[in-house]
Amino acid sequence: MTGSFDKTSAAEWAEGVAFAMEAGMVQIPYALLKHYRTLRLTDGEMLLLMQLLAFKQAERNEFPTWEQLQTRIGCTANEIALYFSKLMKEGFLRIDSVEDRSSSVQFERYNLTGLYRKLAECMIAERNEQHDEDDILFAGKPDLLNGISESPLTEERNLFTIFEKEFGRPLSPMEYETITSWVDQDRYPEELILLALKEAVFAGKVHFRYIDRILLEWSRNRVRNAQDAKEYAQRFRGGGRN
Repeated sequence: MTGSFDKTSAAEWAEGVAFAMEAGMVQIPYALLKHYRTLRLTDGEMLLLMQLLAFKQAERNEFPTWEQLQTRIGCTANEIALYFSKLMKEGFLRIDSVEDRSSSVQFERYNLTGLYRKLAECMIAERNEQHDEDDILFAGKPDLLNGISESPLTEERNLFTIFEKEFGRPLSPMEYETITSWVDQDRYPEELILLALKEAVFAGKVHFRYIDRILLEWSRNRVRNAQDAKEYAQRFRGGGRN
């Protein structure tokens, strides 16, 4: 028996992989993978959180049973109970009771907003450690945040807090993930993200899709900072867009 596939076996293997990929993929926040030890989560608690994300994203199940979670994780009912007890006590998750407006049926779901808030705090602490105390966001550029609510220095560096103030409500878990993705995956500077928020506020279109379109447009046109954004806006309004 050789160590390589024949054409038939290779085709069957490829078909199986394709089927598995089609079954769905799950997005795990990079910040969770990076900071779960900082948050003092055990491997079991981490795995439980990942399974909750998997059930929600891949199976549209926001309230899996303990039996389902036990089967996936491979632990006892007592261990599941301990995981949930700690995660809920320390504010990582909670259970919400929601009513379906169309049917008036009430159902429950796990809410991971607390987890995202804690991850946001880890990201902020990490960024603060990377900068000197005098390296303040927007230092020497007081005009950049005109039109955006003023806040103390510690909050001014917090994208999540600024977005919540401008939106007038807490951010959803998906919105936390979007901001995290802008910073960690797309590598947009915080300065540009806040400028895009400012543009959305001025345009009266305070929603994430509009802000994401602004950032994507700027990225395509090599807009990397406030000065680039100003020059791009002048070219755009002057009909000199290329």
